[in-house]
Order: sequence, then structure tokens, then C-alpha cells
Amino acid sequence: MNHLKMLFKSIKSFQLELDGPDDAVYTSGEMVTGQVVLELNRDIKVRSMRVLGRGVATAHWLENRSVGMNTVYNDYTSKLTYFRKRQHLIRDNGELTILPAGKHEFPFSFQLPEETLVTSFEGKHGSIRYWVKVKLHRPWCTVRKIKKEFTVIEPIDINTPALLAPQAGTKDKNARVWYRNFGQVSVTAKIDRKGYTPGEVIPVFAEFDNATSRSVVPKAYITQTQTFIARGTMKQKRAVVATLCGDPVGARRRETWHGRAIKIPPVGPSILQCRIIKVEYTLKVCVDVPGTSKLFLELPLVMGTIPLHPFGSRTSSVSSQYSVNLEWIRMAIAEQPEPPPEYSSVVTDAEAVQNSSSAPCSPPEDQLSGLLERPLMAYVQEFRFRPPPVYSEVDPNPQPCNMRPRCMTC
Repeated sequence: MNHLKMLFKSIKSFQLELDGPDDAVYTSGEMVTGQVVLELNRDIKVRSMRVLGRGVATAHWLENRSVGMNTVYNDYTSKLTYFRKRQHLIRDNGELTILPAGKHEFPFSFQLPEETLVTSFEGKHGSIRYWVKVKLHRPWCTVRKIKKEFTVIEPIDINTPALLAPQAGTKDKNARVWYRNFGQVSVTAKIDRKGYTPGEVIPVFAEFDNATSRSVVPKAYITQTQTFIARGTMKQKRAVVATLCGDPVGARRRETWHGRAIKIPPVGPSILQCRIIKVEYTLKVCVDVPGTSKLFLELPLVMGTIPLHPFGSRTSSVSSQYSVNLEWIRMAIAEQPEPPPEYSSVVTDAEAVQNSSSAPCSPPEDQLSGLLERPLMAYVQEFRFRPPPVYSEVDPNPQPCNMRPRCMTC
């Protein structure tokens, strides 16, 4: 029966194949090549067949509010097209093309734009996707379509003055419960540079001065913030991706971290150049004072793709800079000493008020599922150390100041 069914079926197989391995990645200016393989059981008539290449960033979410007895939904959507390519494999010139039975291969190729693209991304409220689609048009038949996605990773070289600059800061606050003052707590922290790559260890240098009458607990976190922008409105999703917990600092005592290590898990690179989707990282050094609010000191981070190297030639080839052997989506952190806390436990008072209507945070694995919710492969860098460079306070990626914040629900 299956054999008879295959005899009546004109198309035995219709496949789209990209050259190179399945986990190949691309960057700006590179060629995307492949072939369409069409295997026929008998002769067919074809009107046209073409290949489409696309690169699109999309942000989308819905918000609702009650108006009397009704619920009004607001749709927030924005879209950016990074490239659009089309190539005719069989051109529609007004006449039908007859393809005989057998196997046919149609090679295609197109070049990605020379201007900087944006790294592939999958999040809860948006995505940055690149794909190739083939459409086969035949008379009196439905259009046959095949779609295959590919990964773009835009290099971020941390070997630049801005990303090699040390980051440092100091904060203090009075520990109060109602009208009672327990004294002052201060924290000073420094890291050697702003730019790191996944798999590296960040040595944290910090000093915690506890002038209160209670013990305090110093901690450090690496947080990721995904920002989605549509119609002039922002929506954010935050997650803690790594933690470091220090020993308690007794009353009127001082504790110093001489390069305490916090390891960066296999997270995706920073996305800073897209107008509607951003992925940013921060190192938060905090002091947890029992019975009162926390003291936070934030140091900005940039997750790059080209690791630190003290010497040697550089190359712009993405594939030569890392090995594609881990999935961002799974976020398996085998060496993490303890599970990350909920984000609500590491936010400042102001952030807590701003996010008061947010849904409860999920367990760590669920928190991080938004990084890439489909199977895009990623990388982990080997790393080297070198002495810290000259200090600079110039931030190459200033925060936009023209966006009005909204309720940020995960």
C-alpha cells in the first residue's frame, strides 16, 4: 500500500540543505550557501521556485486592563529587518518548466550584509532570527515551503580600551529598623575589566565595613537583563545567572575579598546594538543586613565573544574564536556552588517597588529559559589573564534615557 501511495505522489522528497555543519555560525559579510534537493517520482510542471533569505528582530507582548465590565488588550509590537535577499532557482517567465523524474539539485548563495548584524536571540517577549526559506509554486497545487534557520553571532572583542577598563565603586547606607539606627554599612568593590567571555572567572576585589551592631552577609551576583522595546514602551525580564556568597561579617568588623572568584556560566553575548531588544549584564555586590534593606553596588559587564589575549594576531572569523559545544538554552552550570536565588531577593528597594506587580520568579532553570528557548548552539571561551590596563570611566554603551518604564512582569 505504501509503495502504491509513493507511485501516485509526485514529489518524493523536498529538502533545503545549508553547507557546513549543523551548528555552523555566521557573521556580517559572510556567504550563506546551500542547495535545494528535489527528488521526483514522475515528471512535474513547475511555475517557479525561489529562495528567500531574511534577518528580522521582533518584540511583542500583550497587556490588559479592565474598563468597567470589559477587558481591553493593548498589543505592543515592533519589528526590524536586518536583511532581505531573494534568488530565483526557477524563474516565472509566464511558461511552465517541466522537471523530469529523478533527483534535482539547485545550488544557491547569498552574502550577508557588510554592516554589523545582531546576534541571534530567543526571548520570552522577542527574538532575533535569521533563516532561509524555499517556495515551490506548481499549477493547481498548494505552495510547498521549506524553512531553515541559521545562527548569527556578531563578534564582541573584549580586547578594546573601553572593555579592558577596570570597574569600581563605593556605597554605604545606615542600617535602620523603624526609627532605630544600627550604624552604617559600606562596601567598596573593583573588578579588573568590564568585558569578559562565558567560562571565565571574575576575580572580585571588595571590602565590607560593618559598623553596625549586627552581623551582615556579603554576596555577589551576575544578573542578566533582557529589555524589549515597542511603541516607546519597555518590558524587561531579569534573571540571576551566577552567585557568590561570602562569610558573615561580625558587628563592627571589616572583611576583605582578595579576588574572590565568580564563574560566568554559558550565557549568550551582550546585545547592545539592537534598537528593540537588548541583553545586558551586571555584577551586583551586596550586603544583606538582617531586619533591614540590602545595600547594593552595581558594576556593568559586557559579555564578549573574542577572549582576552596578551599577544598574537587577531582574526575576524567567528568560527575561529570559539568552539560551538554548549546550548545557551539548557544553562547547565555544573560547577555552580549553590543555586541562584530568586531575583526578588537581590533587588534594591526602588526596583522592588517598581516591580511590585511582577509575577513570582521561577526556579533558576525556568528563569534562564528565556535566554534561548529554541536549540541554538553557543560557545564557551578559554581565557587568559594579563595585568589590568589604565583606568577609564568612559562607558561606550550608555543607557538610553528617552524610554519610559512600565510594569515589568516576567
